[in-house]
Amino acid sequence: MAAVQEEARARVAELEARPVALSLTAPAPERDGAFGLGRAAHAEELAAWDVDVLPDGRGLPEGAGDVFTGEEVFAAKCASCHGDFAEGVDNWPVLAGGFDTLADKDPVKTVGSYWPYLSTVWDYVHRSMPFGEAGTLTADETYAIVAYILYSNDLVDDEFELSSENFAEFEMYNKDGFVIDDRPDREYADWSAEPCMENCKDEVKITMRSVFLVSEPPEGGTESVMNHARDQLDSLPSFTADGPSHVAAVTQAAATTPAVQPAAVEAPEEDAGAELVAAGEKVFKKCKACHQVGQGAKNKSGPQLNNLIGRTIGSVDGFKYSNVFKAAMEEGRVWDEASLAAFLAKPKEYMKGTKMSFSGLKKEADIEAITAYLASFGEGS
Repeated sequence: MAAVQEEARARVAELEARPVALSLTAPAPERDGAFGLGRAAHAEELAAWDVDVLPDGRGLPEGAGDVFTGEEVFAAKCASCHGDFAEGVDNWPVLAGGFDTLADKDPVKTVGSYWPYLSTVWDYVHRSMPFGEAGTLTADETYAIVAYILYSNDLVDDEFELSSENFAEFEMYNKDGFVIDDRPDREYADWSAEPCMENCKDEVKITMRSVFLVSEPPEGGTESVMNHARDQLDSLPSFTADGPSHVAAVTQAAATTPAVQPAAVEAPEEDAGAELVAAGEKVFKKCKACHQVGQGAKNKSGPQLNNLIGRTIGSVDGFKYSNVFKAAMEEGRVWDEASLAAFLAKPKEYMKGTKMSFSGLKKEADIEAITAYLASFGEGS
């Protein structure tokens, strides 16, 4: 121990004995740049930071991934937030559907309906996902996930493979939906003038109440409960110097008059069935990314589900079924409530070999509700 301490003291003494190289009057060393600081970055240094992917494919690493592999990776790493079919879970974003809704009052902006470049999808997934594990996906896994997202949006078929070779060839649905921001030329000049501060309008009038308008009756005003109550109070006289006016009387009468409670009305039994169908419609949101029902329903990445109960399994015209469904059709198997319930609970166990990655409904109540909902749609509903 004494030897170590002695060696340390000698080292300190050696450093203290060295001449000081710093000179406060010496000129600064030559450096690049206007402020004499730094230098140009080397190409290798730029490459370490330059990890973005451009729309033409520049920046992509070599690799490939197909839809089937993407289903498995998506189910393992993405479905907990985005749903098995990219339909979104709770408040997490929906990634599929929403086509032709961008002009609606409440547009559905998804990867399929809104994003103009596939490069943005690949770059974001590879750089930021999965949530809490950013940067853990390999290039091949990212290609596969992006391929599955495209498949969930019906933009590719189930045999599609995305790779660094064909990436730049793919065009997104909304590729022409964005325009150059021309507001600086078109609008900013109107905002840069000297602002008017006095007598700016010939007439000023109130055109809308501050409370949310539920509807606008012909006689004006609003049927909003809040506005209706306020209008009633506004029509009453205020307190006077002589004492409370009939506002107080009305208030007192309201306080002393017992409220008339409506008699309880039992809902008819048929309402229970309607409520079950309504509950099934909510559960069906898990299926809407791939299946359609109702008037004009068409095949998407899954077959249309009109007239499902009593239909031969795998029999919808024009849909490309997996082999297990083809075999079921050849056997003449038919969808009934029992078989549908078993399938919805554990799809991959009931139909081994199905390409559908949905893990199944865990609640019996959800299965009962969605069965009632699907049963309400006949052929061509």
